[in-house]
Amino acid sequence: MRIVTASLVWLGLTVCGLFTLAQTSTRVPNTVASSGQKAAEPPRAPALEYLGTLQAETGARTVIENGPQGTRTIVQVVGGRFEGPRLKASVQTPAGDWITNRTDGSYRLDVRLTLKTDDGALILVTYNGIGQTTDTGASLRIAPLFETGDSRYVWLTRLQAVGLGERVGTKVTYNIYALK
Repeated sequence: MRIVTASLVWLGLTVCGLFTLAQTSTRVPNTVASSGQKAAEPPRAPALEYLGTLQAETGARTVIENGPQGTRTIVQVVGGRFEGPRLKASVQTPAGDWITNRTDGSYRLDVRLTLKTDDGALILVTYNGIGQTTDTGASLRIAPLFETGDSRYVWLTRLQAVGLGERVGTKVTYNIYALK
C-alpha cells in the first residue's frame, strides 16, 4: 500500500510540474525587448542647474527645551544675499529658522525668508532640510521652494530646488540648484 501511495504522489507531482513548465515556457520574459523597443534602462538621474549662492547671517536664538516634539531652537535670520546668474537679491527681515533638535544628534530645519531682488520683486523662500553638527559648525541639506507674483520671476515657482550648505559661526552659506 505504501508503494502505491508513494507512486501516486510522485506521479501527481510529476504531472503538475510538467503542466507548470508547459504553462511558463510559452511566456516571453519581460526582460526581452521586442525588435522595436529598447531593453529596460535604469531611471534617469536628475540634472542640476545652478541657481546661485545664498549667504545668510543669523542672530538671536531662542531655545524651548523638552517639548513634546523635542527641543526647539528658533533662530533669527538678520540679513544676507542671494547671488546667481538669473537672480540677485537681499534677504529681508523678518526671517527665521524653526529648528527641531532630533534624538540622533541631527536637526530638522524649517526656514522662511523673503528675498527682495535688485529690481524690486519680492520672493518668499521656504525650505526644510537636515543639519548635522560638524567640528567647524554644521553641514546642511535643504529643499527650497519659491513663491512670487512677479511675472519676471514666476519661473522660480515652477521648480524644486536643492541646496548644500554649511554654517560656520553665525554665517550660513548654501549653493542652490534646480532639479531638471
